[in-house]
Amino acid sequence: MDRLVAQDDGPPGAIALLTRHGRTQVYTAGTGDLTTGKPPRPDDRLRVAGVSKAYSGAVALRLVDRGLPALDDTIGERLPRLPKAWHAVTLLQLLRHTSSLADYSADPRHRFDSRRLLDFVAGEPLRFAPGSLYAYANSDNIAVALMAEAVTGRRYEEPLTELVRPAGLRRTSLPQGYRMPEPYIHGYDVSPPAEPEDVSELGASGSWASGGIVTTPAEPGAFTSAYGGPSLASAGTRKEQLGFLPGGASEPAGPGTNAAGAAIFRYTTRCGELYGHTGNTPGYTLLAASTPDGARSLVFAVDTQGDKAVKARLPARLRTVQEDFACALPGDR
Repeated sequence: MDRLVAQDDGPPGAIALLTRHGRTQVYTAGTGDLTTGKPPRPDDRLRVAGVSKAYSGAVALRLVDRGLPALDDTIGERLPRLPKAWHAVTLLQLLRHTSSLADYSADPRHRFDSRRLLDFVAGEPLRFAPGSLYAYANSDNIAVALMAEAVTGRRYEEPLTELVRPAGLRRTSLPQGYRMPEPYIHGYDVSPPAEPEDVSELGASGSWASGGIVTTPAEPGAFTSAYGGPSLASAGTRKEQLGFLPGGASEPAGPGTNAAGAAIFRYTTRCGELYGHTGNTPGYTLLAASTPDGARSLVFAVDTQGDKAVKARLPARLRTVQEDFACALPGDR
């Protein structure tokens, strides 16, 4: 981690949490605030970006276990206002990123009506026959959240709260505004030779259920232990959740060899398998994963965006360090 933050294009800071059977070790390097120099801390807020998709997946799977909706329910049945060309796409295809919906992008400096985000791509054709290919898309989890609203008659934030509060995740929220609650890990655009630019306070309304969650480094570990482990979904639903597609990678790719399930990924490292999700957005990159039994978890976060579209070499270095931590996870020291 020290070498990672020492690189010219590396993150100003990094934090990792290894949790084994309820006991957590915290590792930090560098700083979470270039103005004060303080290190990143487990209870500081940060944006988890695409890891939010695991939360919307968890909401959907819990609703499936309650009998509404079913994984084979379609957009046409639950969201008939959406384009007719999308009507045959199922909830399971949305969760697996095999829906073929066109992806959208939104300016993080603009305030959006999150429930109208799919209007940006409503005129776009499907990219392939639904279910035939894997293509990671933010649009999928927006549709998942809208389907949750359609079957419950409630705003998505309500079943999300019902998911996270019983788990003790008191610092996890889905804000619409751009301000971060204090204290927080500052996120930076690191583009040498320019000085790092603080991009922490960008709006989340354009990512919503697909990437808008704000939490702390400490809380995704508890979430992913339930979601990646066997305790959140019934055996039948979990079997569908873990129907992995080889080669389907999260964005950015996680450690080892990636495979895509239903809003969850399998990371096969040299030291074993983890289930979880990654995410990245301007200022932040995060991995949250657990062992398949949910007994051990890893959260790894840095305060810059580590995406191959933004930086050519940083994602590979991040994956190397993440895998080193994954290999420390089985240890009992």
